Amino acid sequence: MRRRQLLIGGALAVPVLATSAPAHADRKLTTGAELAAEDGWRVLAGRKVGVVTNPTGVLLDQTHIVDSMVAAGHRPAAAFGPEHGFRGTAQAGGSEGDFLDPRTGVPVYDAYGAGAGKLAGMFAKAGVDTVVFDIADVGARFYTYIWTMYTAMQAAAATGAEFLVLDRPNPVGGWARGPQLDPAYATGVGRKPIVQQHGMTVGELAALFNGEFLPAEGGKVALRTVWVKGWKRDSLDTGLPWVPPSPNMPTRDTALVYPGTCLFEGTVLSEGRGTTRPFETVGAPGIDWRWAEDLNALGLPGVRFREAHFTPTFNKFVGKACGGVALHVTSPREFDAIRAAVAMIVTARARYPQVFAWRPDFWIDKLTGSDRLRRMVDAGAGADEVVGAWSDELAAFTRLRHQYLHYR
Repeated sequence: MRRRQLLIGGALAVPVLATSAPAHADRKLTTGAELAAEDGWRVLAGRKVGVVTNPTGVLLDQTHIVDSMVAAGHRPAAAFGPEHGFRGTAQAGGSEGDFLDPRTGVPVYDAYGAGAGKLAGMFAKAGVDTVVFDIADVGARFYTYIWTMYTAMQAAAATGAEFLVLDRPNPVGGWARGPQLDPAYATGVGRKPIVQQHGMTVGELAALFNGEFLPAEGGKVALRTVWVKGWKRDSLDTGLPWVPPSPNMPTRDTALVYPGTCLFEGTVLSEGRGTTRPFETVGAPGIDWRWAEDLNALGLPGVRFREAHFTPTFNKFVGKACGGVALHVTSPREFDAIRAAVAMIVTARARYPQVFAWRPDFWIDKLTGSDRLRRMVDAGAGADEVVGAWSDELAAFTRLRHQYLHYR
C-alpha cells in the first residue's frame, strides 16, 4: 500500500493509506476541494464547519462540496451565501436570504453585504470553529467574492475560528494589470489597495490579506489552504468544466474580457447585460460600424472587434436596438483586457461625443479605484497615456505580491 498526503498551507497533513493511485493521478490540475474530498474530508475532522460557497464549489463530477461533505460524514453546521446567493439564483447586487437547504438540511445564511461584525454574529450563532471558503474567482478586483472572503476572514479572526481556503486556479492567468485602488475610493467592489487584475488565486489573496491588511484591523486569522495541484501562473487552460460563478459570467471568454469591459458599467453604454454575451458585447443606440473600424485600426494585440447589433432584455436600454462591438479574443496570452477597455472608452468618447457619457454617480471611479482615469479621459488623454499613468503602482504591487505567490 502507498501513502498519499494532502498539502495544506505548505505543511503535510497526516498521511492516509491508499491501495490504488489517487483519482487525480492522470489529471493535469486538481482543485483544493477535489484533493480534500479525495482525502475523505479529513481536514474537517472534529470541526464545526461553516462553508462560504456558491454553485462553483463543486468537484470534478459536479457534486457540490456541501453534498460531498455530508455524504462523507462531515455535515457543515452552516453555509453562507455571497452575492447571487448560495444556489446562484439572484442577479447582480442581489442575494437569496436565509433558508434551510432542502437537500442537506444545512442552514444557509445570507452573507452578501454583511460587515465583519454581522458575519461574526452569524458564525457565533451557527457555532462554527472553522470557516471554509470555496468560490471560483475571475481575477478582477471588482468581482465581489474576494471581498466576501476578506470579510469572512475578519469575522473568523474576531470569533477565533480557523479559516480554510480550498484553492482554485485563476481563469485569466497570473498576470497583474491595471491601476491600484486608492483607499479613499474603497467600496464593496474594492476594499483594499490591490490592482484591477490581480493575477492571484483566492488562496494567494488570502495570504496577502492576512499578511498586509488584517493585522491593522484586529489581527490575523488562523489560515490554512489546500493548494491546487498542477496549476502554473501562465496557465489559461485549466481543463475544468466551466461553472458560471455569476449569472452574467456564462463562459470562459466572458472572464477573459471582464477585468476590462466591466468598466462600461461606469458609463451610459450597455456592457451587454441582457444579452447572451455580457461584457463581450458593448454598445448603445446611436453607435454604428465606425467604432469597430476605429478599434481594429489600433491593432491591439490578441483581440478583434466585430460590428454588433443587439437589443438588451434587461438592464440598460431594455427593448432598444443598440449598435456597438463584440470582442473576439484571438490570443488570450497577448490580450490585455484593461488596456483594450481603455482604448474602447477613449475611441467611443471621441467618435460619439453625443452618446458617450459617464454614469452620473461616477461609478467608474469605484471600478477603477480613483478618479484618475475619468479625469484623464475627459482631458483628452490617449489610451497609452492613461495606461502608463499606473505603471509605478502596478510595479509596486507586483513586488508586494511576490512573497505571497504559491504558484510559479
